[in-house]
Amino acid sequence: MVAAREWDLWSTRARLVVTDPAALDPALVLVDDLLAAVEGAASRFRPDSEVSVLRPGPDGTVLVSPMLADLLGEALAAAERTDGAVDPTIGAALSALGYDRDIRLVESGTGLVALVRPVPGWRTLRLAGRRLTLPDGLELDLGATAKAVAADRTAALVAQRLGTGVLVSLGGDIATAGPAPEGGWQVRVQDTGSDPAAHVALPAGSALATSSTVRRTWIRGSETLHHIVDPATGRPADPVWRSVSVAATTCSTANAAATATIVKGDAGLGWLSARRLPARLVDRDGVVHLRNGWPEEPTGVAA
Repeated sequence: MVAAREWDLWSTRARLVVTDPAALDPALVLVDDLLAAVEGAASRFRPDSEVSVLRPGPDGTVLVSPMLADLLGEALAAAERTDGAVDPTIGAALSALGYDRDIRLVESGTGLVALVRPVPGWRTLRLAGRRLTLPDGLELDLGATAKAVAADRTAALVAQRLGTGVLVSLGGDIATAGPAPEGGWQVRVQDTGSDPAAHVALPAGSALATSSTVRRTWIRGSETLHHIVDPATGRPADPVWRSVSVAATTCSTANAAATATIVKGDAGLGWLSARRLPARLVDRDGVVHLRNGWPEEPTGVAA
C-alpha cells in the first residue's frame, strides 16, 4: 500500500509517493523544506535568489552557499558528461529569446522579437569547494539540471530520515529511494496528451527523466520557440525530438542525457545509444524510438 500527495510547483506538478502511509506528512515537510532551499539558491525568476544576486568580487570569485555549490557542481558535471550540450551559462541567451520569467508569464506575439546572444560556455566557470570563479555579468541558468538534482536529493533525504520507500516526481524528473512497492514503481511516460504513452515499472533506487521541446514554448514573430537552448548557437535546439525519456540510477544523470540528446538533434540518437542508458525518444512526427533495453511497446515504434 502506498500514499501520495500532488501539488503545483515551479509551473509544473510535483508528486510524492511513499510506501509507508504514516510517513507521508513528515516526508512532505522534508520535501517542502529542501525544495524551498533549492528555489532560494537557483531560481532565475526570483530577484532575491542567490543566482540572481550573484556577483564576483574584485578577484573574480564569490563564495556560494552549500546548496548552490551542490547544484553548480552537478551542473558542471553534466556539462562535462554531455560535451557542453547541457550548459549552465545560457541564462542571458534564454532571457534574450524571451524566457525571462516564469513560463506562465512569458508573453507570446508576432510583434515581439527574439534576440540571439552568445553563450559564454561552461568552461568560463570554476568551482573549488564553495568558491566560484565566473566572468562579471554572466547569468547562470540551472534549469536544465537543478530540478533533477532536487528530485534526487529529496528522495534520498526522505528514505534516510524516515526509512520508507519513496518516489519524488518534479515534472518529468523522477527519483526513487528505499524499497519499491511490489512490482516496482509504476510510471506512465507521456509528454503531452497527444503524444504516444508508455507504462514502465522502475526498480528500487532508479530514476527517470523526460526532456521536451513542446512543453515550454512561446512565440516570437512567426517562430515558436522552446526552452532547450543549444549552447553552440544561443537558439532553441532544432526540435528533431518532441521528447526524450531516459532511465538511470540518478535523475541528474537521466536528465542530462535526455536534454543533451535534444540539443544534439539528429546526432543525439547515436550519442544516446552509445551511453547504454535505456531511452525512449519521440520524434517530430510522433514516431517512438527505443534504445538500450527500454521495454518494447506494441505499435508505432521505430527500431
